Amino acid sequence: MHVLTRLLMAFLLILSFLGQTAVIPKISPYSVLESVGNRLFTRLAANQQEITKFPNLVNVIVEEELMPAIDYKYAAYRILGKHLQKTTQEQRAQFALSMRSYLVRTYASALKQYNNQKVIFETEKPTKNKRIVAVKTQIIEMNKPTIDVVFKMRKNKKTGQWKAFDLVVEGISLLSSKKAELGKKIVNEGVEHVAKELAALAK
Repeated sequence: MHVLTRLLMAFLLILSFLGQTAVIPKISPYSVLESVGNRLFTRLAANQQEITKFPNLVNVIVEEELMPAIDYKYAAYRILGKHLQKTTQEQRAQFALSMRSYLVRTYASALKQYNNQKVIFETEKPTKNKRIVAVKTQIIEMNKPTIDVVFKMRKNKKTGQWKAFDLVVEGISLLSSKKAELGKKIVNEGVEHVAKELAALAK
């Protein structure tokens, strides 16, 4: 359980390096990770006293800095997988929004444990017109083993923006894990029921 907790924390911390992509169009996935991540954690560090008094402030920071850079809709559709074609437009929208709310709460919970972890980013490489790029990173924390992470980003054809949709942490795909977990529930209980469960967890 301790190992899984550390892997999840690694996943959330790396994702947090993607804030404000919405205001930086047509930028490489590598520079997004480095430049935006620095700004996000500078804000967290500057507000530590306020966060201690008002923990919900982290939710605000997640909404403003992180979520504009998370392709939650694409991730939600990937989780639905083969069930996507069997859903209505309204069901898909509901599921995506529920997934977004769930992610906001999850990321905020993880970021409350921020403690100046260091992240080393892979050096800039040509993307060669690829729409999906995997970026290697390492999370370094004093007196703890280094964690290797492969960060997957997808480029939007219309906007040219790079957004996160999955991470592979120590060989484990978080998207695939969530798809396996929710896929069984979707079969047994239906998309709408699973969407309501996700929304309830976000409260």
